[in-house]
Amino acid sequence: MMNSIIKSIITLIILAVTACQGAAVKNENMMDMMEKSGNTNLEYATLGGGCFWCIEAIFMEVRGVKSATSGYSGGTVKNPTYREVTSGKTGHAEVVQIAFNPEVISFRDILVIFFHLHDPTTLNRQGADVGTQYRSVIFYHNEDQEKTASEVFREINDTDLWADPLVTEISPMEKFYVAEDYHQNYYQNNPNQPYCTFVISPKLSKLRKLFEHKL
Repeated sequence: MMNSIIKSIITLIILAVTACQGAAVKNENMMDMMEKSGNTNLEYATLGGGCFWCIEAIFMEVRGVKSATSGYSGGTVKNPTYREVTSGKTGHAEVVQIAFNPEVISFRDILVIFFHLHDPTTLNRQGADVGTQYRSVIFYHNEDQEKTASEVFREINDTDLWADPLVTEISPMEKFYVAEDYHQNYYQNNPNQPYCTFVISPKLSKLRKLFEHKL
């Protein structure tokens, strides 16, 4: 009887440790995870432009994109939760980390789509979503991306695409934390949710109209 109780306790401990390890792995830097899986031919773009559900849904339709993962970057708190990030106190932005094949779509093209599909002129705001967590931001992964981001920023800023000056932040990529499971593929899983219907769907219609050749 005692042995059975001890075995049950040990089993519960093992399950708890396994669950904790799984959570830790999930919150690794996405680029590290991709490299470990052998997808070293892919490149990565980390972008924030309001609610990450929107950016994720947009780039899931772009040809050459292998994955679009919602998460958090740019803050000071380790392993932040959605509740913590939405408080605006962690410094993180809601972002999407995009794994893409540069032979199919370039980082420059990704940025052009990005600048067309959100409003990069409103500081810390996208529509009704207000706060630093909704800021327009490009987290560059290397010097080439920094250069390209600055060039595209200037090019877009010099056109009449937006009436007001761009306020998009361009910062180095440091750490990416994967958001909770229910945020992933949110639009695909909840197409009839009001936010999806009234906010995301119009963005997708605009994407299909302007960038049909990239889809």
